[in-house]
Amino acid sequence: MLHSRWLGRVPFAEALALQEDLVAQKIADPAAPDTLLLLEHEPVYTIGRTPDRSSLRDPAALPHPLIVTGRGGQATYHGPGQLIGYPILDLRPRGQDLHRHLRALEDLLIALCAHFGVAGTRREGLTGVWVGEKKIASIGIGVRRWISLHGFALNVGGDLTPYHAITPCGIASVEMTSLERETGRVLSVEAAAAIAANLAPAHFGLPSVP
Repeated sequence: MLHSRWLGRVPFAEALALQEDLVAQKIADPAAPDTLLLLEHEPVYTIGRTPDRSSLRDPAALPHPLIVTGRGGQATYHGPGQLIGYPILDLRPRGQDLHRHLRALEDLLIALCAHFGVAGTRREGLTGVWVGEKKIASIGIGVRRWISLHGFALNVGGDLTPYHAITPCGIASVEMTSLERETGRVLSVEAAAAIAANLAPAHFGLPSVP
């Protein structure tokens, strides 16, 4: 079963602590339900555990705090207007396959974009979701004893200028976009989260919990 929870706007450290707690519960009790946390963050930059910090450009000039996380990947930005999804899933019955998990996340985001009439796609050799040459969603995952944490960030709306202080995901000259920019409509992150919650069980191979 998949429990989806809308948390509203949550500081990054608080959401990370909740993920850690849920992962510990899953490790201790494999029968504990899988959970999808859906939320927004206060403005923050994150980067994975990597000695290569070139994607930060000038770390001393970042306009928002920087947090080093346990996910993979280079720097990205999180903030209001962005839908964050943290699936806490047991990957053992899913073949213990991280690539399969990444593709499932991309499929979910592509389906979510399609709901709003936006044609999201993959790009060969890159993780995430794109609209033409522009990136609309980033993915970075972690795993502990085959329990997943971290997840995805989909730009629904909000201010995209904080991306200018970094090289998003380490991809040179990438342009970021959002559902609002692509549709010309004002959209609610909470409404997008509700749609994601409805779509997620099928993409993760799970029944949903009302």
